[in-house]
Amino acid sequence: MAKLSVVSEAQEIHLAIEMIRLGARLQLLESETSLSRERLLKLYKELKHVSPPKGMLPFSTDWFLTWQPNIHASLFLNIYNYLVQHAGIQGIHAIMKAYQLYLEQMGTHSEAEENVLSLTRAWTLVRFVESNMLTTAACTHCRGRFVIDRFDLNSHYTCGLCHLPSRAGKTKKLREESARALPA
Repeated sequence: MAKLSVVSEAQEIHLAIEMIRLGARLQLLESETSLSRERLLKLYKELKHVSPPKGMLPFSTDWFLTWQPNIHASLFLNIYNYLVQHAGIQGIHAIMKAYQLYLEQMGTHSEAEENVLSLTRAWTLVRFVESNMLTTAACTHCRGRFVIDRFDLNSHYTCGLCHLPSRAGKTKKLREESARALPA
């Protein structure tokens, strides 16, 4: 019996390490492992050399419905759904694998790079879908499946890629990068 608990604790620690490396917040670690908060804090500090970020987890579905986050959330959710349906993995393991594949598609492999969709947001998205707050709908133009609010009218849905908003891509960061790229 004691041997089993040591093995299961080692598996929990390994899972927590993988989640921390993918950028999981402390609340996510607490929800998906049975390790104590103190143990998770020590593990986080040992791996990242900083304390975990403070603050609440995302709790609104609105973020997933705005233009750029919707595209990223939709890509992740399509990967996740495919893995659940065809690869036979479930739960946090499916979320983590889908997130790793999402990162590969985005071309971001280092922890220093900023991603639109974090592991914590991806986990939250799956929870929103499982609780029927969000779902997906096919775009009438490209037929891709995109995250939508379950209670919106979406019979003739057009995605943000087929119908770009007028301000799409016009961020301050993009303007600054363009200005630096221009010859003086």
